[in-house]
Amino acid sequence: MTRATLDFYYEFASPYSYLAASRLGPLAEAAGVHVEWKPFLLGPIFAAQGYSSSPFNVYPLKGAHMWRDLARLAERYGLPPVTRPEPFPVNGLLGARVATRLNDASRPAFSRALFRAAFAEGRDISDRTVVRQVLAGLGHFCDEVIDQAETQANKDKLRATVEEAQALGIFGAPTFVTADKELFWGNDRLEMALEHAVQIAHAPQAAAQ
Repeated sequence: MTRATLDFYYEFASPYSYLAASRLGPLAEAAGVHVEWKPFLLGPIFAAQGYSSSPFNVYPLKGAHMWRDLARLAERYGLPPVTRPEPFPVNGLLGARVATRLNDASRPAFSRALFRAAFAEGRDISDRTVVRQVLAGLGHFCDEVIDQAETQANKDKLRATVEEAQALGIFGAPTFVTADKELFWGNDRLEMALEHAVQIAHAPQAAAQ
């Protein structure tokens, strides 16, 4: 049987990526779906769309609704109350580089912890000290990891993920991409993405019967 897989593209400045990252692990495990966590940057993608900032800043009414929506959803999911980072959007570049540098086993826990620091604790995750503290709290040799994250090779790896996302047609975060390249955008599409991942993984076996 082909194993169901799902690519999870997320941006540390994205509030809805925070919700999705907080929920994804148990849901994917229950569905039997292997998830590839893919940190990327929305800045180049927004720039290509003509935005110089988050659309939630460009359209204030949309932004105000988003923060209220986040508060409701956090309560619904049993998460801590959402704290708006200042400034918003927060600069998630260092976090994305560190997450890219970490191995597949370590990346999810770091990502969830950094999201919590930003959106549950209101901490400035662009601050190297904050990122060090998150890494140290997870048992990493924080200075070593950050130094490795800031090498040119690792920067190029993150840039390649951004280019990969653009080639797939990704325009926001979070975005989930299944093995057949179906794209599901938004925290509220997580369950649908997992269902589709399972469905296509079982399709060849079903066709053979």
